[in-house]
Amino acid sequence: MYNRLTKKDVERIEAEIDHRKVELRAELIEAVKEARAQGDLSENFEYYAAKRAKNQNEGRIRYLERMLKTAEIVDDTSAEGVVGMNNRVEIYFEDDDETEVYKIVTPVRCDTLKNKISIESPIGKAVFGRRVGERVMVHVKEDYSFPVVIRAIEGTEDEEEDEIRKF
Repeated sequence: MYNRLTKKDVERIEAEIDHRKVELRAELIEAVKEARAQGDLSENFEYYAAKRAKNQNEGRIRYLERMLKTAEIVDDTSAEGVVGMNNRVEIYFEDDDETEVYKIVTPVRCDTLKNKISIESPIGKAVFGRRVGERVMVHVKEDYSFPVVIRAIEGTEDEEEDEIRKF
């Protein structure tokens, strides 16, 4: 399975890996050394906390490196009036008579609490590449789908707050 990433995602991941390897790793190793120097390790909470933080950092580095190895680069540009990466899309849900606005992002930046949905999600798949006014079916399961209408598309940029998701 490939991770769909934009060039900007790759740059952010590489920057985070670099920061974790060059700066954070040295700090965490030093924290482990200092905690170990305090003596008895059997009751040394600081040592275990420092060791855990060091291991979490190493795990995050491996996770990010694996993500890059399996990356499929996707274009983050789209034609005018077509739903593409980083666009805000106003969607009308016919069954509920409600309208929602979602930002279309790569899977590693999705955050449903902030209405940032992945191009891999059912709604993302249904609207990606479509135009304003189109009525599309969102397929959730084999036996369940629902109609939505694309009401508006706002072209946006890749924003700094669109951070790479944690584990």
